[in-house]
Amino acid sequence: MAYQISDSCVNCGACESECPAGAIAEKSDARWIDPSLCADCGSCVAACPADAISQV
Repeated sequence: MAYQISDSCVNCGACESECPAGAIAEKSDARWIDPSLCADCGSCVAACPADAISQV
C-alpha cells in the first residue's frame, strides 16, 4: 500500500531526500509520490514537517 501527499504539502523537499526508493518528485509546486515506485517504508511520513503524508 503506497503513501500519498495531501494539499497541505509545503513543498519543502524533506520527504524526497528521505525516500530510499526515489518515489517522490516535485509536481505542480508540491511533492508527489509515484505509487509504482513507493516501497511502503514510511520514511517520508516521519520526515514531513507538515504532516501531509498518509497511507492510501
